[in-house]
Amino acid sequence: MNISSLSKKSKSKLQKAKDLRTLESSYTDLLGKNGEINLLLKSLGKLPQEKRKKSGKALNELKSSLESIFQSRRSHLKERIFSEELKRDSLDVTLPGRIREFGTLHPVTSTIIEISNFFVSMGFDIRSGPEAESEYYNFEALNIPEDHPAKDMHDTFYLDNGVLLRTHTSPVQIRTMEKQDPPIRIICPGRVYRKDSDLTHTPMFHQIEGLVLEENASFAVLKGMLKDFINNFFGKETELRFRPSYFPFTEPSAEVDIKWKKGWLEILGCGMVHPNVLEMSGINSKKYSGFAFGLGPERMAMLKYNIPDLRSFFENDIRFLKQFR
Repeated sequence: MNISSLSKKSKSKLQKAKDLRTLESSYTDLLGKNGEINLLLKSLGKLPQEKRKKSGKALNELKSSLESIFQSRRSHLKERIFSEELKRDSLDVTLPGRIREFGTLHPVTSTIIEISNFFVSMGFDIRSGPEAESEYYNFEALNIPEDHPAKDMHDTFYLDNGVLLRTHTSPVQIRTMEKQDPPIRIICPGRVYRKDSDLTHTPMFHQIEGLVLEENASFAVLKGMLKDFINNFFGKETELRFRPSYFPFTEPSAEVDIKWKKGWLEILGCGMVHPNVLEMSGINSKKYSGFAFGLGPERMAMLKYNIPDLRSFFENDIRFLKQFR
């Protein structure tokens, strides 16, 4: 057993390995379970006792030395691979930074959030409902008679499956009253649909409707709340007036105008919830009263941001949208 010759050959084999794959293969050939060194160690029992002790010590020292060479060589090869990767994938940190462009909320979305935040601060919950509705929730439950003009085909989008695209978010109020006992304070923001399109109307637009239902709800409370809202949204100096109006689902009803530039401009409708609407929703109209209001976020945004054409909201002109960063 020429351990000296084996030592020289084994060390050279590990030290000359040019890559990790070759190194691992050489290690297995020498120090693996069936490697050359381990096979020699297993054969020591066949040697005389004097030679066995001397050869065993020499083989163990060689094994330890080869393990050390292997670990050192493997670390060296790994560092070389890492350096090559760094060189290949290096970044020039002296280059000027790239400016990231940030988007912004759409002005209608911002307006909906601003309006919603005001009413949430007044104790209102936000509710939503389906955009495809039945005639019952969209019309009948709101005290809208069969021959009401709003039910005509030129106003409402009727679908083939017997439902329609809601023309207001009032159905959400009906669904809430059916499921929840008073007191109720909710706002219902969402998309609505009507067959109309011009400078001030689009087939799809947004509404925010509100409902307060409790034992002592009054028109005076309604007026005070809407005055606070308008002053908060447009400024404390904004003048407003209530004009008598008619809605099938409220009685009495009113429209609210604000003094804008040189005239008056209508911005929302409101009124006391009609007793018929309460009764159809399972609410005792003798015990509870309520008031409701509805407004269009697009109209509010147009006034606040001085936008002359409603269609600007839907044309996705980046030059228009960039103004609202």
